Amino acid sequence: MYDVLVIGAGPAGVTASIYTKRANLKVAVFEGNVPGGQLVNYSEIENYPGVKSFSSIDLATDMIEHMSKLDIEVKYEKVTKLEDHGSYKTVSTDFGSYDTKAVIIATGNVPRKLGVENEEQLAYNGISWCAICDGPIYRDKDVIVVGGGNSAVEEGYYLSTFAKSVTVVQNLDRLTAEAKANEKLIQQPNVKVYYETLVDKFLKDDKGLTGATLKDKDGKTFDVFADGVFEYVGMIPVTDFVKHLGITTNYGYITVNEKMETKIPGILSCGDVNDKQIRQVVTAAGDGAVAAQNALKYLESLH
Repeated sequence: MYDVLVIGAGPAGVTASIYTKRANLKVAVFEGNVPGGQLVNYSEIENYPGVKSFSSIDLATDMIEHMSKLDIEVKYEKVTKLEDHGSYKTVSTDFGSYDTKAVIIATGNVPRKLGVENEEQLAYNGISWCAICDGPIYRDKDVIVVGGGNSAVEEGYYLSTFAKSVTVVQNLDRLTAEAKANEKLIQQPNVKVYYETLVDKFLKDDKGLTGATLKDKDGKTFDVFADGVFEYVGMIPVTDFVKHLGITTNYGYITVNEKMETKIPGILSCGDVNDKQIRQVVTAAGDGAVAAQNALKYLESLH
């Protein structure tokens, strides 16, 4: 029987695991993909207090090393179901089930897809959701970035530093990222932005992706040829394993109070998976600390 099981090893989950481990609890962390959460999808962070700029990959690596130093048990297993039995909970994976007194959910989000023609066939074979992972493949080549929020703009700028050209496709009449990030992107000479435009379909030949057909606000379509596409059109919370518990909103995000507690005693949630206003590294870490402290209080109440 564990004291606390943390589901997810992004900034929120790592923080929660560090705080609970330092309280001398029996803790384990589940991670179905790679530790670091959304950090592994970005190149650089410039809005973390006290640090002007640093590599998000370096931060993810440092977090993993921090857990290792504290001997926090990490299980690389995807959680398929969370069950509430009152005084204890059961976390199930493809490899088995684990009982615990409390659970902290920190599963974050996964990228949303466009759902247009040829997208599934070209996924991870011309279409990517991670510029830091796949961007270098397109050095001196033409790429398309879909989206106009922080992720799209920041990764578009990153791509523009080595790609031949970057075409940004934004469905709104403006970019919605931070002003500084927008300015940096637009000033790049190899960047072109199409506003109020949608991706109608992706183009391909026998070798793979060749570009995309775009549709403007008047319904006119035109083709833009490219070697690669990067999509940043929102996220979907990873909460399928708890939908039966009735703790999510209609959009799938988890509802918590200011203590990161769900309506079920002993089940807490933190980070980007929560129904909240701001999803950033700094807020995720803060959520993780709050969740850990209130998990401790819950465990004390069991005695």
